[in-house]
Amino acid sequence: MHRIFGLLVLLVGVPLMAEAKTVRIATFNVSMEASNYLPKGVTPTGQELFENLQSGENQQIKNIAEIIQLVRPDIILLNEFDYTTDDDKGVKAFINHYLAVSQLGTKNIDYPYYYTAPVNTGVPSGVDLNHNGTSTDNGGDTFAFGLYPGQYGMVLLSRYPIESEQARTFQHFLWKDMPNGLLNSVKTEEGADWYSPQAKAIFRLSSKSHWDVPISIDGKLVHVLASHPTPPVFDGPENRNGKRNHDEIRFWTDYISGGKTADYIYDDKQQKGGLNKDHFVVLGDLNASAEEGDGHKDGIGSLLKNSKVNSHNVPTSAGGAVHSPENALGASHTAFWRMRADYVLPSKTLGEVSASGVFWPTPEEDSYRLIKNRQASSDHRLVWADVVISN
Repeated sequence: MHRIFGLLVLLVGVPLMAEAKTVRIATFNVSMEASNYLPKGVTPTGQELFENLQSGENQQIKNIAEIIQLVRPDIILLNEFDYTTDDDKGVKAFINHYLAVSQLGTKNIDYPYYYTAPVNTGVPSGVDLNHNGTSTDNGGDTFAFGLYPGQYGMVLLSRYPIESEQARTFQHFLWKDMPNGLLNSVKTEEGADWYSPQAKAIFRLSSKSHWDVPISIDGKLVHVLASHPTPPVFDGPENRNGKRNHDEIRFWTDYISGGKTADYIYDDKQQKGGLNKDHFVVLGDLNASAEEGDGHKDGIGSLLKNSKVNSHNVPTSAGGAVHSPENALGASHTAFWRMRADYVLPSKTLGEVSASGVFWPTPEEDSYRLIKNRQASSDHRLVWADVVISN
């Protein structure tokens, strides 16, 4: 761990040293969901990831582990990591069989702390959400697209203690309970409500989940605000995914604003209100850009402009610039399909961002083999930021 020492003051001839710690925080959409390990068109059972985790021999997962070992984040959110109630099959298997094992000579890395929880993908809603006359479509009538419960889940890994009992989850927060949300603007081409009264009564905002997970860094609590909003595509003129993406991101803007702005928010334990602490970091594949793509740009734009968020240090890579040489924003892209989608956004009070980056080697580098296509690791890139946290 990097440490920075600064002389504060001399008292009675004795120097007092204030210690600050640089913590590397990262997010990585790892594409570790069951269908990733099957031929195209084959329906997954939901167990394919866990079988590959137990073996320790899947090359794609080995490459993902090597990327993490090379970047060496202290805290990292993994998006699209299938959820299971059996941690030994899931997150522990990844830690023990891949991260704790040297990949091609790269130093192994240990994460003694982790957090995971259920998500909404693949969970049946019991109502007709996709307008085909039935309420039992696998994927189409679930609270969010997924062929089985837990697909595209999330995992948080940390080298610092996670205060799991203080964590707040918002998996069951209803979209209709967001004031001035975009739910009622989801209309058919004829102008009728896309979602029926029955659907609106039970439809959840989060396509996976929203988590507020406190991590203790030398006695200071840092709130990791983790999520993975739906892609704002794969729908029709009603734009139900685009509007949901907007409001999933808006949730964090309201949450960190606190006070009356966040009074409407309740968590899965029915505790109300937003975050009234200043030390936080927003992490995740937000599937949105304020400058590119098909999403509602004011959703992510409002979060980036929030007075509490340090959004000035934009992570970049040489590989991203090479991948999109005609695009002035190419260096800031975090996905193979050419957009900034993944974010590490610390609060201004958490500390100075001393460095940041996107793991995207150029074709001339040996490590390019780890990202040369989706089958090598993922169609997303690991994004990191070093934050100097003062005690």
